[in-house]
Formats: sequence, structure tokens, C-alpha cells
Amino acid sequence: MSNSSPPNCVASEKSGWRFARPTEADSSSLPEVFASVRLPGENASWFRRFLAFVGPGYMVSVGYMDPGNWATDLQGGAQFGYTLLAVIMLSNLMAILLQALSARLGIATGRDLAQACRDHFPPGLNTVLWLACELAIIACDLAEVIGTAVALQLLFGIPLVGGAVISVLDAFIVLFLMNRGFRYLEAFIIGLLSIIAICFAVQVVAAAPPLAGIMKGFLPSSQIVINSRMLYIAIGIIGATVMPHNLYLHSSIVQTRAFERTSSGRREAIRWATWDSTIALMLALFINASILIVAAAAFHTTGHQDVAEIEDAYRLLSPILGLGIASTLFAVALLAAGTNSTITGTLAGQIIMEGFLRLHIPHWARRLLTRGLAIVPVIVVTSLYGSKGVGELLLLSQVILSMQLPFAVIPLVMFVSDRRKMGEFVISRKSAVLSWVVASLILLLNFKLLYDTIF
Repeated sequence: MSNSSPPNCVASEKSGWRFARPTEADSSSLPEVFASVRLPGENASWFRRFLAFVGPGYMVSVGYMDPGNWATDLQGGAQFGYTLLAVIMLSNLMAILLQALSARLGIATGRDLAQACRDHFPPGLNTVLWLACELAIIACDLAEVIGTAVALQLLFGIPLVGGAVISVLDAFIVLFLMNRGFRYLEAFIIGLLSIIAICFAVQVVAAAPPLAGIMKGFLPSSQIVINSRMLYIAIGIIGATVMPHNLYLHSSIVQTRAFERTSSGRREAIRWATWDSTIALMLALFINASILIVAAAAFHTTGHQDVAEIEDAYRLLSPILGLGIASTLFAVALLAAGTNSTITGTLAGQIIMEGFLRLHIPHWARRLLTRGLAIVPVIVVTSLYGSKGVGELLLLSQVILSMQLPFAVIPLVMFVSDRRKMGEFVISRKSAVLSWVVASLILLLNFKLLYDTIF
């Protein structure tokens, strides 16, 4: 099969894709950039081959350090010190596993997760899954709007409502970079990620946290489960870290590489894509852990355990750490995180809509649609409750994301465990058991969160 051939143009009961259309002509995920990134020749070194696959993992990692993570990490560090570092580590390991499965699905089947759901489930169930995904996208976009607006307010004094409106302009960044080529988009995102990493590295050094406390925090504690307030934030951290829309995004963008659509070509692509996402998500672990560590060192031990708002953290960081630039670095990193997240959110929204509905609309229209739905609650809550209400709305958005996780995780594990769909690339029995354990843990935590919220 050539690189330009539709990847899922053959469908039958035997293949496991019960509702696929055999004659579908435009089945490539993100067709405008499908197989557009060329790879070096077979005689190139392994390092050059690996570098050609570097990029999608970092785009996915953006979702694991978006502004929604900041609210939960700040609150967790300020209230409970370093205890919730274990939750960040656990959620990151879960994310590494799930993203590896997502990349495997996309490369092995030529389908992104949305297309796979469309081709496997009946139309009624697909509608439910699509609506759940759209709700997750809106919740994620809500966090991005709030993060960008707060950063603009902190840096330039722009009102929250004005910052929310300005954030719409991020749509045009996506359009410009996509027109230049997918590698330009990846380079832009990696550049912003580097800015975030540098900003927090400086803050961690300034905070000078105790190494023993950090190491103890990475060890699981029974208090996380026993303490209901701690458990609530812990589930919020998992919801903010393991992003449902990222599973759809990753399964699509790994297909931008022009690897040979053969058994050996797909196997190599899966190997390098897994390494790419694993390394990138370790960077996400560093960022999330750094936010919590800085909050724990600056607020938990100085009588500011009630710090839960990004604005309060910005105001207190420089005086407490004794570093004048600390607050500015915090806001710059927040702005970079918000901008990055809007880009990946745009692509995820396009993938989900096209995958489930076979509906193609211009990128700018899709961006404005989701951003508009996210701006409305920000404006309403800001008008009624001020910045404190926005902080609570940000935490709520992460809880919503956590509740949507099963709708993405369960189909993903189902598909990669099915030999009829995956063929020789089906995951091993041990990997399947581990994947179902992770999916079950996510379900259990979400049911616990729902119970505590209602009762």
C-alpha cells in the first residue's frame, strides 16, 4: 500500500470494523498533513530516524501541563505539601501507557481513535461518545481561556473578559503554522515548552525545596484515599493530567510521518513514536511536579495553605521566594501553556468532529466555535463572582475532564486488545491486563468523585 492510499479503505466483519464504509475516499486522519513529514533513507543512523519521529509526543505533552493542571497542582501543594507528588507520578505513568496505546492504534490501523469508534460502534452509541468528547474539548478549552486571560491580566493588566476575547486570536496562529507545514507547528510548540521548563527550573532553584520531602512525596500515602479533600484534588490532578482528547489527538498526528505502510515500517514507527511520547511526558512530569513543589515550598510551610488561585500565587511568589522575577516567570509560563494548549485543542477538535461525524469545516470555524462556548461561562462567572469564581470554574473544568476519561480510555483499550483490528500489532496479554487495570482505576476514582459530589 502506498503512503497516499486511504488507510482504512477496506472494511469487513473479518477485520473487526463492523460499521466502516468500504468505499470511503477521504478516510485519512487530518488529510491535509497525512504522511507529509518525510523520513530519512534506510541508510540513515537510528538517531536521525528517531529525530524524524520527534514532535507528536511533545504536542501531546502540552495537554498534560495546560492551565488546568496549574490550579490543581497549586492547590495540592499549598494545602498538602509534597504528599500529592505520588499522584502526579501515578497519573504520568498512566498517561505514558495510554499515549503509547493511542500511537499504536493510529499507526497499526491507519485510523485515529474517533474513526475507530465510528467504524466499530453503532451510530447511537457513537453519538453519545461524540457528545462526551465535545464536552471534554469545551472543558479543556475553558481551562485554556482562563489560563490565557489570567496570564494577560497579570502581565499587562488586561481585564479577564478582554483577555478571554483576545485568546480567540490563537486560532490564526494554528492556521498560519499549519499552512507552513506540520513541522513548523511542532517546532513552535516545542519552543514554548522550552520556555515553560526554563521558567519553572528557575523557580524550583529559588524555592530550594528539601530533597527529602520531595522524595517522600513521591511515595504513595494512605492519607490520599482517607482524606476526602485530598482525594478530591488527587482526582482533579488525574483528570487534569490524563487528557481524554489527547488520546484522539495522538492517534492522528502520528500518521503525519511518511513511514512505509508495511509491517516493518509500522513496527519501526510504533517504536519511535512510543519513545517520543515517553520522553515528552517525562518533561510534563517535571513541569507538573515543579508547580506542586514550588507551591509546597512557598505556601505550605509559610502559612499560606489557603492559596488556590493563580493570581494569589503570582502575587506571593516573588516576596516569599525573595526573587523579583519569580512572579513574572510564573505568568510567562502560564501564557505559554495557555497558547500551546489552544493549538493542540484546535487539532483535537477537528479530529473528533471529522472522525465521528465525517464532517469537515474550516479550522478557524472550529476554533471559534469551541472557543466561543468556553468564553461564555468565563464572562458570566467573572461578572458574577470575580476572579475567585474563575478559579473555582477552572477546577471544575478539570473534574469534568476527569469524568469524560472513561469514554476515551475504554474504547482505546478495547481496540488495541482486539487481534481482528490490530493484527500482529495487538498488545500482549500482560499489557492488556495492565491497560484494563488502569482503565478500571480511572473508573473507580471517577465514581468516587461523583459519589462525593452528589452526597
